[in-house]
Amino acid sequence: MEPGHHGGMSTSANLTHLAATAVLDNNDKVTPGLLGFVVFAALGVATWFLLKSMNRQMKRVDFVEEPEAPKE
Repeated sequence: MEPGHHGGMSTSANLTHLAATAVLDNNDKVTPGLLGFVVFAALGVATWFLLKSMNRQMKRVDFVEEPEAPKE
């Protein structure tokens, strides 16, 4: 037998075991769910409103740069 080859039977058995383990692990995983989505969406909307408000405030600022006084 070649060094990297362990036979076709053990490979298919390993794949079957991995598939069965993956199915069992899906029941143990914790996902954010609906609440996580709602919180994430609320943060996105709040950020959008804050940026909109900041842009409005920045447009109201009247900034006139004064020329520098000559150095003597």
